[in-house]
Amino acid sequence: MPGAARAEGVELAQLATHRVDDGLELSFSTRFELSRAAEDALHKGVPLYFVAEATVLRSRWYWRDARVAQTERSWRLAWQPLTRQYRVSTGGLHQSFATLDEAMTALRGQSGWRVAEPKDIEDGGSYYLEFSYRLDVSQLPRPMQIGLQAGFALSVDQKRQFGADFALKP
Repeated sequence: MPGAARAEGVELAQLATHRVDDGLELSFSTRFELSRAAEDALHKGVPLYFVAEATVLRSRWYWRDARVAQTERSWRLAWQPLTRQYRVSTGGLHQSFATLDEAMTALRGQSGWRVAEPKDIEDGGSYYLEFSYRLDVSQLPRPMQIGLQAGFALSVDQKRQFGADFALKP
């Protein structure tokens, strides 16, 4: 698959941007499955946090590249034993799902995420995007961080240039 990135169990299936009147929007989708250890921890009451980070940079030949915009989104996945449902939280929005597969679908992608304001991006400049999506192990309880198993290391990073229309190049 052209343009797909895969690292440590996470595959970046789709990454796209488009310019709109109120800035630059990003859409992405990932493919991954939780390890058995992560699923067991979830069912024992340990919430899992997923983080997506996007940074837009302008290339400069005379100095370090300028960071034009940087944004981050995080999702919290938790098992609710009383209602026997999975709960996905992001910002002030909370959604409940009957199955883990349904909850994971909500975590695996985002569309229409504004990553830059119109004033930040100018025509004629050379820009690129640094994108990462990961399971945030720093949010896990300390005892789990010490003996961290390989199943908790889910992450993918990608750097892509923008075209003239601010669509990402493959």
